[in-house]
Amino acid sequence: MKNAPKPYDWLSITIHWLSAVVIIGLFAVGLWMVDLNYYSQWYKPAPHWHKSAGLCLAFVTLFRLVWKTLKDHPAIEGARWEQVGAKLAHWVIYFMLFGLFISGYLISTADGRAIEVFNWFSVPAAGELFPNQADIAGEIHYYLAFGLIGLAALHALAALKHHYINKDNTLKKMLGVK
Repeated sequence: MKNAPKPYDWLSITIHWLSAVVIIGLFAVGLWMVDLNYYSQWYKPAPHWHKSAGLCLAFVTLFRLVWKTLKDHPAIEGARWEQVGAKLAHWVIYFMLFGLFISGYLISTADGRAIEVFNWFSVPAAGELFPNQADIAGEIHYYLAFGLIGLAALHALAALKHHYINKDNTLKKMLGVK
């Protein structure tokens, strides 16, 4: 058992899977929301929940990055190109997440109103920082969301490839299995 793979710690595993569920949920709700009209009963509550969950995910992601620097994590398995690809993909995922957080904030606060997070607290608005801010940020948000979902799907497929083809412990480590 000396060579048994070291799994991720329970907090990293929990944050990873919780983030995955929230990201997929935010994507699905975001797609659904764009077709809502003013007379829909979800016209106001759906964006409120979307923004609130998105901001909570932003705080969790910031914590996750800090935690990642403080806590040892298992080595990435696979060929050198797979290790480099995995590191690159992870950093691109973080970059896209922060792009989504910033663009979502710029969409939501262009009119000068703060964002209420589940009616627990408010995130102050910066207001309109540049012309057509909500529209431009909306386009960026839309394309980043699709890009993130595509990269997350590739990430999941890579984990499955490692598990079923390489037969290594990549997936087991993120499931907390020895």
